[in-house]
Amino acid sequence: MNGLSRSNRSFKAYLGLALKGFCMGASDVVPGVSGGTMAFILGIYKELIESIRSFDLVFFKLLFSLKLSEALNHVSWRFLMAVGMGIFMAIFSLARILSWLLQNQPILIWSFFFGLIVASLFTVSRYLEKWTLSIFAWVGLGAACTYFLVGIVPASTPDTPWFLFMSGGIAICAMILPGISGAFILVLLGKYHYVLEAVNNRDFLTLIIVAAGAGVGLISFARFLSWLLNKYYNFTIAILTGFMLGSLRKIWPWKQSLQSMTDTQGNAIVTAQVNILPSQWSAEVTQALCLAVLGFLIVFFMDFLAEKKKQTL
Repeated sequence: MNGLSRSNRSFKAYLGLALKGFCMGASDVVPGVSGGTMAFILGIYKELIESIRSFDLVFFKLLFSLKLSEALNHVSWRFLMAVGMGIFMAIFSLARILSWLLQNQPILIWSFFFGLIVASLFTVSRYLEKWTLSIFAWVGLGAACTYFLVGIVPASTPDTPWFLFMSGGIAICAMILPGISGAFILVLLGKYHYVLEAVNNRDFLTLIIVAAGAGVGLISFARFLSWLLNKYYNFTIAILTGFMLGSLRKIWPWKQSLQSMTDTQGNAIVTAQVNILPSQWSAEVTQALCLAVLGFLIVFFMDFLAEKKKQTL
């Protein structure tokens, strides 16, 4: 059932969608954690893609013909507005907090998200209709691609409008792919700190340029992804699962920095690091493990509620 057939949702249901959007927005702020992964965990991924895909040529023809009512009826705007409001609320309210946590408590926050992703691997893999040799191969391919991607050294890039537009377009494609973080793509493009500061400083000109690029990228890429899900569902889910598996390289909490660089804003960015085990047992390790378990249990609890809700429908 797609978003267009769910226009009779109650106000409570839309509040639930806004909360799910909030969780997606919180994930999108963190480099290494994908909003697409969170959408998968929360059970709204396919509807999200289909709703974005509804903004097609028919919609724009109706819009430019000033047939606003027909244009709105053609798209799943209520679903997207509810989710979008949650995403923007999270980005603007949590950007400073998450920026501080990443700077001051990186091990604890990465541990929590590590638990989320590990659990989501189990829940998302259940969407696969059957496991075959080719499915294992696609999972491995997705994992290898993401494992390589998150190891790429971040680049120093210009702050010009055309590059900000392009960065938004590329990053948003990653944001709706489970396992590939749009925020991390911004890190690779040298624009993460720049955009995060624009959010914190309410630099709306920069944000509008990035958002415009994101809008173009989102509408065009969502159509391709929707086509894949409808045409090659099992293989698409397999490679998306692989993306999530490979992203664990980035999310592993304990790392040793080998070298760093300074971007155009004077921010130090680590360019080489390796994953390590804790050197000794400590209170921080205990807290990190508890947060990882908490993240793991949250995903399974949400999945349990989703399954229970399906059975009552």
